[in-house]
Amino acid sequence: MTNILVIYTGGTIGMKQHHETGVWQPFNFEQIIEEVPVLKKFGFTIDTLSFDPLIDSSEAQPSFWVKLVQLISDNYTKYDGFVVLHGTDTMSYTASALSFMLENLEKPIILTGSQLPIGMLRTDGMENLVSAIEIAAAKENGHPCVPEVCIFFENQLFRGNRTTKDNAEQFKAFRSANYPALANAGVYIKFNTPVIQYPTQWGKPLKINTHLDNNVAVLKIFPGISQKIMEGILNTNDLRAVILETYGSGNAPTSPWFIHTLKQAIDRGLILVNITQCAAGSVEMDKYETGMALKKAGVLSGHDSTIEAALTKLFLLLGKYKDNQTIKNLWQKNISGEISLI
Repeated sequence: MTNILVIYTGGTIGMKQHHETGVWQPFNFEQIIEEVPVLKKFGFTIDTLSFDPLIDSSEAQPSFWVKLVQLISDNYTKYDGFVVLHGTDTMSYTASALSFMLENLEKPIILTGSQLPIGMLRTDGMENLVSAIEIAAAKENGHPCVPEVCIFFENQLFRGNRTTKDNAEQFKAFRSANYPALANAGVYIKFNTPVIQYPTQWGKPLKINTHLDNNVAVLKIFPGISQKIMEGILNTNDLRAVILETYGSGNAPTSPWFIHTLKQAIDRGLILVNITQCAAGSVEMDKYETGMALKKAGVLSGHDSTIEAALTKLFLLLGKYKDNQTIKNLWQKNISGEISLI
């Protein structure tokens, strides 16, 4: 018998309109079969757990990720797959964090949600929930079809740490600009097996990483950015790493004061990484003189990482290691499918 655990953390998908007051409120996920009777047709066990209190995804913090990872770990041997219902605003951050915090993962962790409450007539929540559960339960030759942390939304399954929310009004809320979909749901769910990440060796015990260090800042480069602003951010007490959001393929101003300010920060022990502001593409600091100046100063390439993956990856590495050189070495490695290395 296949067993799936649905974890409701909060978010739009779990809302239902009160029949008397008309107020939208969370429904009881312990009665999910009664609320979504079509789930009976699966013919396998679907259990539910709800966070108490529920959280709006805009309130998601590292402590929430730790709680969620611990909950998955505590139930890992009991279930074949997990579906996490989550608000859309920070779903990509949570999916990215889980991909780094769950080591030796061999089971599907499918995050989904909706743009409209599941109790509304035109909701996208019903299809997202049903398909996410079906994907979490899917197996081939005795192994899960997608043993990864993923986001399913609007008929597409993406690797979680490759996603970004880019639309607040359309049902297609997420994109994965630098990595193809892992599956597409039409009449049938078709898995894109060549791009799915499978364990090199099955049977390793799950290991969780719950020590995160969020002493990280994001500095978006823009025309007219001043030295005072940059120094104010780079001189923040206890700061350990900064993500530079640069132009194009990793370019930034080459003014002497700009490069000198970055070089001073790196010499003091700050880790600086370069992420492009573009929706798609990769950082290539050897391509133009402006990017080469950053590389010479000691800025690390973020390759084709999303900002969500870059941030949560730094949280993990800073939490696990104190030595900057170790962190820099691991930063350049593909830990959980988050970057493409040639």
